[in-house]
Amino acid sequence: MARNLEQILQDVGNPADMLRNSQAGPNVYPGVPAEYTNWRDEQWAWQNTAVLFNQSYHMADLLVEGPDALKLLSYLGINSMKGFTVNKAKQFVPCNYDGYVIGDVILFYLADNTFNLVGRAPVLEWVMFHAQTGNYDVKATLDQRTALRTDGKRLNYRFQVQGPNAFKVMEKAMGATPPELKFFNMADVTIAGRKVGALRHGMAGQPGYELYGPWADYQAVHSALVEAGKEFGMRLVGGRAYSSNTLESAWIPSPLPAVYTGEKMKPFREWLDENSYEAKASLGGSFYSDNIEDYYLTPWDLGYGPFVKFDHDFIGREALEKLADQPKRKKVTLVLNEDDVLNKIWGTQFQKGDRAKFLEYPSAVYSMHPFDRVMADDKLAGVSTWIGYSSNERKMLTLAILDEEYAHPGTELTFVWGEENGGSKKVTVEPHTQVEIRATVAPAPYAEVARSLYADSWRTRQDG
Repeated sequence: MARNLEQILQDVGNPADMLRNSQAGPNVYPGVPAEYTNWRDEQWAWQNTAVLFNQSYHMADLLVEGPDALKLLSYLGINSMKGFTVNKAKQFVPCNYDGYVIGDVILFYLADNTFNLVGRAPVLEWVMFHAQTGNYDVKATLDQRTALRTDGKRLNYRFQVQGPNAFKVMEKAMGATPPELKFFNMADVTIAGRKVGALRHGMAGQPGYELYGPWADYQAVHSALVEAGKEFGMRLVGGRAYSSNTLESAWIPSPLPAVYTGEKMKPFREWLDENSYEAKASLGGSFYSDNIEDYYLTPWDLGYGPFVKFDHDFIGREALEKLADQPKRKKVTLVLNEDDVLNKIWGTQFQKGDRAKFLEYPSAVYSMHPFDRVMADDKLAGVSTWIGYSSNERKMLTLAILDEEYAHPGTELTFVWGEENGGSKKVTVEPHTQVEIRATVAPAPYAEVARSLYADSWRTRQDG
């Protein structure tokens, strides 16, 4: 008999242990090669020429339609919906009843009473649950990601053209000047004779467009973009480089959905089945706690504090009002010491005996939700949540969330790499020993161009 998440948690007893020893395999990016050329040049291109990201396969879409669609989304999101109109988008962030983040997605306002949410499953599931169980006149239609499909098709394709030459690529592909759009605003354009939705967006710290349309138009639009990009040095980005772009732009893609505890969240856990994202998720890293709530994150932890607006009633509002005046952690970049990485991690891979956890390039993430300890002497200063290598910066970087006293650029800390007791039972983890790596606090985003772009666009990301 099929079980739901609540039943599974009752059986295992400790959600943290369940997720730390999850038997889910590596989180791969389906539908695209690992590398089209090589990941170093693909990283280089998003800062210097242009890239084409293909997001048609690894993210899910949720279409929400009906007279109560905006009412539902307003009740679930910390974001204000004032001034949010058709042909705008925003980064949509829902929390649980205690004010901890369930996830974040991009919310597209497509037409009157019609919205599309694009991103990881937890937020889409949370919206679907309320659409189905709440008293709302709405219809929610899920377009599942490719890995969970059998037909290999989607309702829509989704591409991104990013980089300094993105506008030139778009102009060549369209045969016309791209529309002048403010950040996170949308318009329809024509490529290869097809109508294409275009969102003014940025990824990896560079300006560009996110493009979407019916799956039947996938090949025609994709081919036109590839052809147009040849003149401007555009490169296609494979799965290896794709997941590392966030190291330069500082978006944390991996907040653990805060759904595993709380009596008010129990109906949702009973609604989620044994194959849901939450049931199959994995935790990894040197930060360990028996209490799953120690892995929950607030909007401020993720840099989403400006999104929190108390101008509407929403789930988690009361808790967030109490947290608003409390001390807060800050999102930063950590730059790992090169000598320590080479000697304490890579050097051990060429020696018999104990070795450190293998450090993959360019993304070293080996669980769906990485949490590594960041120490100030013997005191926990915070956690690292994403780690990898930027060929553009020639640095091994992590995205971390630190107590404010340690979050100042230049602060010297220690990053702990590897899991406790020789490693968990995850299939992505080999026997290893933990090592301590010196780390220096730096701004987030780390790339200067990303800091400039994101500072200019921050208000539109929250207000649409």
